[in-house]
Amino acid sequence: MDTRVTRVTWFLDAALVAGAVGAGVSAFVPQLIAAVPEPAPDPEPELDPLQPAEDEADFARPIDEPKELYADVAALPGLRWKCAVAGAVAAGLLGARIGWNPALLFLVYLVPVCIALSVVDWRTRYLPTRLIAPSYAVVGVLVVLASLLTGDWEALKVSVIGWLASFGLYFLLWFLLPRGMSYGDVRLAGVLGMALGWLGVGPLVLGIYTGFLLGGIGGLLLSVLRIFHRKHYPFGPFMVLGAWLAAGLTTQLGAAYGAVVTGLVSLLGG
Repeated sequence: MDTRVTRVTWFLDAALVAGAVGAGVSAFVPQLIAAVPEPAPDPEPELDPLQPAEDEADFARPIDEPKELYADVAALPGLRWKCAVAGAVAAGLLGARIGWNPALLFLVYLVPVCIALSVVDWRTRYLPTRLIAPSYAVVGVLVVLASLLTGDWEALKVSVIGWLASFGLYFLLWFLLPRGMSYGDVRLAGVLGMALGWLGVGPLVLGIYTGFLLGGIGGLLLSVLRIFHRKHYPFGPFMVLGAWLAAGLTTQLGAAYGAVVTGLVSLLGG
């Protein structure tokens, strides 16, 4: 009984501390966004001539809408407290999932970065390289440090595989369907794959698949609701959400997919 209580306390303490840190650092997301330099203007997007034209005015965020300035995004009312709450929930769940594991270092680091990227992508449909590129170095160092502290070199190997596999998969999709995906998604995939890979093959596969699933369903809903054009909606927030669910709710997510597959098999077989 004492061992069980100690174990619960171990994970609860990690969740509380991680949540507090996540809230504190995520409160500075507006400053992080405001510090990102504006990108060079992109050429006008082209629609597929084989597809019927749609009235862009019907969409809340049409393709030809001018890009929102990062300073204006950072100044959105309530953004600070919303980011702080999101950071507390995201980091708290990760702390409850893995406890006092060195992996918490790179996971908590990614919380405010991913919140900032999600906000920016949602508002501008752009994932700034200035936020993603440094994360490769930081997460890379921290996954090595985590393996040094735990002696788990297998986790580091899977982390490298996750980085290469995620980046390679998204790069292939971007290369084959450049109009359906931005290169920022490719960059983000590598960082998320590196982090998920250290946690294991399960979180890595679940994270990649869930990101695609949420992105597909979410993109369809956003288009049906006339919020974003189907060819130009933000995919980054769905990638981040999929990775977070896979990292924080690995067992539950796997069980949910298993139940769906079992149900489909039973339905088709019966």
